[in-house]
Amino acid sequence: MKALLAQDVTRYQAEGILFPYAVLTQVEQVAMRAVVADLDRLPAETRAAVLRHKTHVVSRRLADLCAHPAILDRVESLIGPNILVWGANFFLKEAHSPAYVGWHQDATYWGLEPADIVTAWVALSPSTVQSGCMRVVPGSHLWPIVEHVETFAAENMLSRGQEIAVEVDLAQVRDVALKPGEMSLHHVKIAHNSEPNRADHRRIGFAIRYVGAHVKPAGPDVAMLVRGTDSWGHFGPEAGAAGEFLEADIARHASSIAASRIAPSRSM
Repeated sequence: MKALLAQDVTRYQAEGILFPYAVLTQVEQVAMRAVVADLDRLPAETRAAVLRHKTHVVSRRLADLCAHPAILDRVESLIGPNILVWGANFFLKEAHSPAYVGWHQDATYWGLEPADIVTAWVALSPSTVQSGCMRVVPGSHLWPIVEHVETFAAENMLSRGQEIAVEVDLAQVRDVALKPGEMSLHHVKIAHNSEPNRADHRRIGFAIRYVGAHVKPAGPDVAMLVRGTDSWGHFGPEAGAAGEFLEADIARHASSIAASRIAPSRSM
């Protein structure tokens, strides 16, 4: 077991963010980057659909990553032993891309309660200040949900250009820099953003949205059980992919999206 230490859990409760944790071997990193290469070869419309939400439904390697013990052991320390994957997808920023993510709280649009929800953000390339790593306001998960405005700004990678309608104190901001194979864990209510990628390499991350099985969606939804049991039944059952980008899995992915109440924002 790679459970979190008691002091780490206390720090998460106070700050809403923990990092870095080395979770993937070099071999596992190569396998995950190969998934990205396979994604890049998909037809544009299919690629866009499976990148947006629940990418683990079309790739067995990604479904297995969602159940990685080095990740789940730490997630269990934060949300308990009965764990569902609600969503999982790649976050890609091309080299020298002007794209950015505005300051926002994920909980604003997800419709899940209570907030026993944690995102594991796994780096597959250097996620640095230069390449536009995630930034957070430690402790902001203790704020109420802040009003957000929808800017529809061209370069904002969120689906509606969402940004919180309060000014962020940049002196309080922490850069969540990660090496390949490392992950961060962040609370669903923490305020976070990311800047453009000014580096010469593509910034690649994979985010897994874990929810306690007791969490309830605001409407019909589906999720994949990866640890423990689900005696609540708030989510319809969802299976990971049977293979790699199989036609049947891609068709099932479309059905999962249709059955899900809401798809998360595009990127981070």
